[in-house]
Amino acid sequence: MTRLNLDSTVGQWVATHPQTSRLFEASRIDYCCGGGKSLGQACRDSELDPQQILAQLHDAVQAAGSEPAENWTQTSLTALCDHIEQTHHAYLRTELPRLTTLIAKIVDAHSEGHPELLQVQHEFAALRGELEPHMFKEEQVLFPAIRRLEQSESPPVFPFGTVANPIRMMEHEHDNAGNGLAQIRELTCDYCAPTDACNTYRAALDGLRELELDLHQHIHKENSILFPRAIEHERLLSGPQGRR
Repeated sequence: MTRLNLDSTVGQWVATHPQTSRLFEASRIDYCCGGGKSLGQACRDSELDPQQILAQLHDAVQAAGSEPAENWTQTSLTALCDHIEQTHHAYLRTELPRLTTLIAKIVDAHSEGHPELLQVQHEFAALRGELEPHMFKEEQVLFPAIRRLEQSESPPVFPFGTVANPIRMMEHEHDNAGNGLAQIRELTCDYCAPTDACNTYRAALDGLRELELDLHQHIHKENSILFPRAIEHERLLSGPQGRR
C-alpha cells in the first residue's frame, strides 16, 4: 500500500485509516465536506504545521496496529449503502426529534440569560429541515440507483441521467449541513456549558456534539468513499467513451 503523505487528500487518510478521524476532529480539520483537500492544504488553511500533523497521523496509524476498523473502500457499494441507512440514518431519525425537544426546553428556560439559544434553535431547525428530506432522497432515489448500478453488467438508464447528477445535489446539501454545524458550534462556544446550565442544557450540548461527530463520519463515508466509487463503477460499465 502506498504510504499516504501531505499530497494525499484528507478524505483518503480517513478512508484508508479510519482511526485518523480522531486526530482530524481534535485538530479541527474538516475530513467530510472538506475531504477533497490535500492534507498539506488543509493544514495550511487551519494554520497548523503540516509536518507535525503528518507525524502525528503516522504515529496514530502505527499505534492502531490491528485495531479493528471496517474498510469501506473494499466492501460492496450495496453493503455501504445499507450501513449508512442502518447506522447513520437510523441515528438521525432518533436524535433529531430528541434534540429538537431538548433545545426547545432550554430555550424556554434559559434564553433570557442566553439569547444565543434562539439562534441555535433556528440553525438546528434549518439543519433538521435539510437532513430529513436529504435522507429520503438518498434512500428512495440515489441508493437504489447505486445498488442497481452494482448489480448491472451494462449502464442502467436512469431518469436523472448519470448517477453523478444526484450525487452533486447530495454533496451540495452536505455542504449546507456542514455550514449549519459550524454555526451551532460557534454559537455554543464549542458546546461549552455555561456555569448556570441545568442538566437538560448540558444534555442538549452533549447531544449536539455527538451529532456533529456522527455527521462528520456519515458525510465522509458518502463524499470520500461511496460517491467516488459509484461514479467510477458507472464509468467502467460505460466503457471507453463514458456516458454524459
